[in-house]
Amino acid sequence: MIARHPVFSDSSMSPLRIGTRGSRLALWQANFVADLLRRVAAPRPVQIVEIQTAGDQAQDQPLKEIGGEGLFTKEIQRAVLAGKADVAVHSLKDLPTLAVESLVLAAVPPRGPVLDVMVSQRHKSFDDLPKGAAIATSSPRRRAQSLHRRPDLRVVEIRGNVETRLKKLVEENLDALILAIAGLERLGLDQKFFIEPLEWMLPAVGQGALGLECRADDATTRDLLQKLEDRPTRQAVDAERALLRALGGGCQVPIGVCTSMQQDTLRLRGVVLSPDGKQRLEAEGAANAMDSESLGSSVAQILLSKGAQQLLNAG
Repeated sequence: MIARHPVFSDSSMSPLRIGTRGSRLALWQANFVADLLRRVAAPRPVQIVEIQTAGDQAQDQPLKEIGGEGLFTKEIQRAVLAGKADVAVHSLKDLPTLAVESLVLAAVPPRGPVLDVMVSQRHKSFDDLPKGAAIATSSPRRRAQSLHRRPDLRVVEIRGNVETRLKKLVEENLDALILAIAGLERLGLDQKFFIEPLEWMLPAVGQGALGLECRADDATTRDLLQKLEDRPTRQAVDAERALLRALGGGCQVPIGVCTSMQQDTLRLRGVVLSPDGKQRLEAEGAANAMDSESLGSSVAQILLSKGAQQLLNAG
């Protein structure tokens, strides 16, 4: 039986504990959220609790071999449920779309940049990479879109945090590496290499956004977190996550999305590819931003009608 959160006599002054992974990027994100919470929770103290996840423990194995969704989130969620932390801070692209019982996604702060970028020591452009060039990624989505555009390239598996992958780029003499620009910018690592934004590559669901979870019955924490909610970001990621949920996919399938907002209208593009990038299906739709989840589901249905399930099963 999961231990419940201990009851404090004065919960308003007990430390508000933020559970996070221990990587430099995860700690940047947790401290970013901690600074926001200190503004709305003062004088209540805010603390960071580092938690190691399954995805962190097996960095030499491809993620698909470790198995299952939530490799970077489950242990943090368990800590919140067990009362060892009050808030879980996730990179939203890592958070499965199916909710965990007794937890709630209480807030999504303003989103950072969403694009993927090519990082290289010697090449300035993806399209100018030489035939047979070695590009590194651990993402099936990035692999499939890269091979769809450049089937002549050689895609190699790479794992580890952002700094580790950049180190491998140099030490293994790789031609290029594909990363999310948000992580590079947040760590201040975007000035040391050639960086090319990949406008044609559709990002992962929730990329660039943070998800803040807490216990559903913790009304005090929910109220604090909701003060950090950015409504346009929430509507966009709700649409993206609804699409992913309807497709039955996770972060380890070749699905990309792109959302844009104009006044009250939300537009969503979605793409599904075969793992080798040879087949690509795309669909898009628009709706009032208040109907974001319905929009995501409807675009998913278009993709399914075009044969998306067969591509996803191929993975």
